[in-house]
Amino acid sequence: MTGNQGPAHKRSMTRRKVVVAGGAAVAVASVGGGVAVTAFAGEPGKGSTASATAAETCYKLTSETTEGPYYIDADKIRKDITEDKEGIPLTLALKVIDSETCKPIKNAAVDIWHCDALGIYSGYESLSTGGGGAPTDAPSGTPTDAPTDLPSGTPTGEPPSGAPSGGTGGGGHEEPTDDERYLRGTWKTDRSGHVTFKTIFPGWYRGRCVHIHVKVHVDGEWTDAGYEGGHTCHTGQFFFSEESVLASATVAPYSTSTTERTTLTEDTIYDQSGTTGGLLKLKYDKRNIARGVRGSITMGVDPDATNDGEGAPPQPSASATPSASAS
Repeated sequence: MTGNQGPAHKRSMTRRKVVVAGGAAVAVASVGGGVAVTAFAGEPGKGSTASATAAETCYKLTSETTEGPYYIDADKIRKDITEDKEGIPLTLALKVIDSETCKPIKNAAVDIWHCDALGIYSGYESLSTGGGGAPTDAPSGTPTDAPTDLPSGTPTGEPPSGAPSGGTGGGGHEEPTDDERYLRGTWKTDRSGHVTFKTIFPGWYRGRCVHIHVKVHVDGEWTDAGYEGGHTCHTGQFFFSEESVLASATVAPYSTSTTERTTLTEDTIYDQSGTTGGLLKLKYDKRNIARGVRGSITMGVDPDATNDGEGAPPQPSASATPSASAS
């Protein structure tokens, strides 16, 4: 991204630019607008439009959420965001379509970011104690055990990311406290609107259920230097079924966490609307989740909308019928 006009998260999305190392052109993204679900086997639904293909159906927009305090703007352009973090392998298969026409949106920039298996966000390690003790790569001075007067995993700075201003998990952006950037990345959608990330199953921290943050940016221009212009049309979060989270909690390092967990039904951000609210469709071996998980969802966005997650989330459109909740 070019320019030195203030913090990255405050710069206008209409002038964003990503400089890509090695000359590879890739995208900057932010998920917004809304989400439509289908195109995945086992996701029946109603409400087909004339422009939809026989295999695809449009649904109402996915719920918008706040950006949260731990977003770092287009810092890593890559599809594999794992680095050396331990955890259950997760393949995240996303699709971005225009919610009105059902047509795929190509060359959109998609950002994802989430905490590690013990609830710690890269770039903000000093703001969390984590669960089950500090990670081995924690910055010097980080206590090896969680404070005895706080629940393990309680962020010591800004409340948990993603919660609305004034609520549990408050709102404003925090400036990064370190140079770590694991479990963060941006990539562009292909001609079919698809983008796939390699990461790990997220852990949890006090006050939030297990989730992944996402942004989608559109209308920018790809050059040899990166992605320029455009705007953020969707800011949201992806969620995981209780069954999958309970299964993950039996696998190290998740099993070492002593943090009290917030369930999917208790979470203040997830709106309980299934795929419309960002609930992922998951596939994994029920006998051995440690082998890996595949999560998928189609995001039906309004490419003309601007949803940067900095204000109160708008009510999702009710223009179509949502699909059944994914598990």
